[in-house]
Amino acid sequence: MKIATWNVNGIRARQAQVCEFLERERPDVLCLQELKAERSQVPAECAGSDYHVYWHGARAYSGVSLHIRKALMPDAPKFSHPEFDMECRIVEAAMGNLVVASVYVPNGGKNFDDKIAFMHRLSKWTREVHRSGRELLLCGDINITRTELDVHPKERKPNVIGQRWDERELFEELLGAHLVDVGRALDPDNPNLFTWWAPWRNLRQRNIGWRLDYVLATPLTAARASSCVVQREFGTSDHAPVVLALRAG
Repeated sequence: MKIATWNVNGIRARQAQVCEFLERERPDVLCLQELKAERSQVPAECAGSDYHVYWHGARAYSGVSLHIRKALMPDAPKFSHPEFDMECRIVEAAMGNLVVASVYVPNGGKNFDDKIAFMHRLSKWTREVHRSGRELLLCGDINITRTELDVHPKERKPNVIGQRWDERELFEELLGAHLVDVGRALDPDNPNLFTWWAPWRNLRQRNIGWRLDYVLATPLTAARASSCVVQREFGTSDHAPVVLALRAG
């Protein structure tokens, strides 16, 4: 199974690239973030004829979506949102015993308290999913660099939002004992593993970035991961797609 997550930073601006990505990668599940579009504004081509799709967006701001391949689920899954959802930031669907969610955590620049509250509620929700006995894949833009290793040395700035100690503590609370940071588990010592780059001074070309986009999975699902790759060269969003491959369970 192939699962991909990508903050597109405006799906109307990235319409052709979303179509290209679907055609080239053929993911079984695609999680998108920062649509910046209401459902009626999303280009029809971005759905892909082979997918059940749920668009959860607002005009010019935020927004997430889920694509699930019809070959995996001939009948459309039930898409839903945990009760703490705000500003169209999370959508989930059950695929048998596996819950897949696309999430876009607030940046925190405008309202840091909202980011903290969202992270607390996200952690509570993941614990509830785990206690229910279901597997979970949580994919998306967490807007937190988990450790110093997840920021290029030239970008490290004490107390800047996205790198603060209290945010990182909340990230570890989110992981707890029931979620694995799959990308880092497969590549634990890579100092150049980034998914976001500020759009100036050729930082992306020089790979001077931050790791903000993650695939988090419950341990049994994480153990099936064979690769989790950042596609730094693809697209014109300031974020790169992250693509997870899972062996059959």
